[in-house]
Amino acid sequence: MMKICISCGMPMAEPSDYPQEDEGRDYCKFCARPDGTMQSYPERLEGATGFLIRTQGLDQQAAHDVAVRTMAKLPAWKDVIPG
Repeated sequence: MMKICISCGMPMAEPSDYPQEDEGRDYCKFCARPDGTMQSYPERLEGATGFLIRTQGLDQQAAHDVAVRTMAKLPAWKDVIPG
């Protein structure tokens, strides 16, 4: 069964989608720090904002707003109040 990253929502179908190819993790390689631990909310928000700017052509504020709304729906961040 394919897992969905609790931090960004990415489908994780292959071992290479996981940090350090550890399929026991609930988050993807893009949401992990180099040591394999999950990024914090501010780290992930910055990454998601940058991703939206690069891939969707949004400006900084629009990308930030979309990232906040999207992340609020994901299990890892459901209890985090954006600041």
